[in-house]
Amino acid sequence: LRRAAPGGLASFHCSAGRRRPARVAVVLSGCGVYDGTEIHEASAILVHLSRGGAEVQMYAPDVPQMHVIDHSKGQPAEAESRNVLVESARIARGKIASLAKLTTADHDAVIFPGGFGAAKNLSTFAVDGKDCKVNREVERVLKDFHKAGKPIGLCCISPVLAAKVLSGAEVTVGHEEEEGGKWPYAGTAGAIKELGGKHCVKEAVFSLTPFHEAHVDTKNKVVTTPAFMCETELHNIFDGIGAMVKNVLKLTGK
Repeated sequence: LRRAAPGGLASFHCSAGRRRPARVAVVLSGCGVYDGTEIHEASAILVHLSRGGAEVQMYAPDVPQMHVIDHSKGQPAEAESRNVLVESARIARGKIASLAKLTTADHDAVIFPGGFGAAKNLSTFAVDGKDCKVNREVERVLKDFHKAGKPIGLCCISPVLAAKVLSGAEVTVGHEEEEGGKWPYAGTAGAIKELGGKHCVKEAVFSLTPFHEAHVDTKNKVVTTPAFMCETELHNIFDGIGAMVKNVLKLTGK
């Protein structure tokens, strides 16, 4: 018998038993907290997915932004108009595709960062509240992943998308009272209930208690965390997003 090449059979057996990494889609809504994706949240999601060994593909709808905000002034730039996909490409370093191309067959999970773009470009929540409409492709993606039993992660304001589209879904945006300005967007919790979702109070700070800073709706496979809904230190935001990502990856079974 000929001797097998060094490492040949061993390599074969190792590769045969090796798990394929989770393939995760990340849906962006522009670039900048007040009119697009919250950049720190997107970055944290990407870091935690990388650390978790996931393969990532970013997407965004190819639509005009609701408006453009001058972030140095916090005011609309009346003469400007931008495209959500083009702006999201800044965060994706150019590696991004139209949301219309996102399918459940190609991915094991999907994650939506926050930022006002989720409430302005992925939906009309910022203007219409409980009567909001969700972008057609965003609604399709949420329903398709839910139907396929594949996990959905959302943070900050983006859980309103799941509350609107997936009736009865359990989500968190943190606390339900402003508490002296610590939770400036606490009113969103009430809107989530009006949208048909169930709100669960959670903290933004890191805790050793399982799922304390991220809520896991095991029935619907929806994982949410407050992120910048809370006025807290950046590392707490980062850790809370890490808990969300960790549980999304866990739910993929990869």
